[in-house]
Amino acid sequence: MESPSVPTDAELHVLAQAVAQETLRRRRMLVTAESCTGGWIAKALTDLPGSSAWFDGGVVTYSYEAKQALLGVSAHTLEHAGAVSEETALEMVSGAIARFGAGVAVAVTGIAGPTGATPGKPVGTVWIAWKCRGGYARARLFHFDGDREAVRRQTVAAALAGLRETLTD
Repeated sequence: MESPSVPTDAELHVLAQAVAQETLRRRRMLVTAESCTGGWIAKALTDLPGSSAWFDGGVVTYSYEAKQALLGVSAHTLEHAGAVSEETALEMVSGAIARFGAGVAVAVTGIAGPTGATPGKPVGTVWIAWKCRGGYARARLFHFDGDREAVRRQTVAAALAGLRETLTD
């Protein structure tokens, strides 16, 4: 999969504004469940004035224990598929919707580097999942290039773009 260019703060702001407009238009509240981005998606969204009208909350879960306790990710999933997997991303996004009661959610889990790579999961491997309440969760695998910041920026951009797509489907 080809990696997009590393987005600037201005480009992330434009993506966040588009998500805000769609979330407001659909009268939904949005939540984030983040691992490799450390809350950056929530920050990009809440940098917008008036975000409390459509942004409900976010959770950052790096450890297995946090993913289980805060998002309801099963121990079986984490042990057998790993934290960076489609299964974990789907359980994270579904858990975020269920625990917050929000209308739309995004979840990200990945390896931003420079450490953490495993066989078959190099640095830059990221799973992103999206879900609207009452709908099916969907997840997509990305392979981003660059250093830790570049991987995280690309993840934030892809998460926001996917949120907009999820809201307009």
